[in-house]
Amino acid sequence: QEGKILAIGPGRWDEDGKKRIPLEVAVDDKVIFAKYSGTEIKIGDKKLLILSEKDILAVVQK
Repeated sequence: QEGKILAIGPGRWDEDGKKRIPLEVAVDDKVIFAKYSGTEIKIGDKKLLILSEKDILAVVQK
C-alpha cells in the first residue's frame, strides 16, 4: 500500500521515558506500508489511516 503523510505526532519516548525521539518521516512524505497495518478512521467523507512509524516499510519520496 502507498500513502501520503498528512500529519505526525511528537515522536516516541526513549527507553528511559525521559526524552522524545523525533520521527524519521515528515508531512507530505510518500510512504509504503503493509496492507493490514494501522487503524482506519473516517472523517467526513474521507477515509484515513493512522499508522505507527514502525509500520512504514519505506519512504519513496520526501
